[in-house]
Amino acid sequence: MSKGLTGKRIAIGASRKTDEISTLIEKQGGVPIVRSLQGTVFLAEKEVGPYLNKIVKEGTDWAIFTTGIGMDTLLDIAEKQGTKQQFINIIQQAKIASRGYKTLSTLKKLGIYPEAQDEDGTTRSLIRSLEKFDFTGKRVMVQLHGEKAPSLIKFLEEKGADVTLILPYQHIPPATETVATLWEELLEKKLDVICFTTAIQVRSLFNFAREKNCVDSLLTSFNKHLLAVAVGKVTAEALREEGVEKMLVPEHERMGAMIMELSRYYRNH
Repeated sequence: MSKGLTGKRIAIGASRKTDEISTLIEKQGGVPIVRSLQGTVFLAEKEVGPYLNKIVKEGTDWAIFTTGIGMDTLLDIAEKQGTKQQFINIIQQAKIASRGYKTLSTLKKLGIYPEAQDEDGTTRSLIRSLEKFDFTGKRVMVQLHGEKAPSLIKFLEEKGADVTLILPYQHIPPATETVATLWEELLEKKLDVICFTTAIQVRSLFNFAREKNCVDSLLTSFNKHLLAVAVGKVTAEALREEGVEKMLVPEHERMGAMIMELSRYYRNH
């Protein structure tokens, strides 16, 4: 069987497992180019404290949790502040929405069952489950992880909600030089593919393009000669939110499956 990636130059946006991904690409005849768009995520305990205190003091009508680790971290911070039980009492009295199976598992341990939840781990699915509720004048706490889920916030604000964002983990963008190098390569058509393994990588590239007022040219690249590959649904959702129409997403959300799907794609085209 021919190697599907022969001669293809493939940028890798990940910061983890880049050696493994590179080896898989090389085995399929491709040229891996590591350009990490991940940046770093840090625990923003000091930043979160005042927001948690506000929720404990004033309460909330809705609490929306989007990651299990983020929710666990909020509980840890509340415990350090001596307000864990008050925080649990507040969310037990509020209406709850949940995204992701790990989040749901954490809630169930507290005896909390959401009014709304996603069907497939995506924000889009979570929004669909929230459409039937009235948010006019409602206080809504939203726990996010590293990025700000613009479609969810826009949806809630357009529905009239008073939104408080809590990001127990915050994102520091990747090195500007790395993104600038990738930018030059894609403008000069030196790349065939960019593989994204998280939504944050997608945001990093598009935020860079926004700063340069070049989002349209980036979208033109993706929709013409440059192929976007997403490791799974959440990453694909971020690409769609940014306006990318054409992309490749493996059925199994694994890096190996992503490269094999890419190889099959080129063998068939």
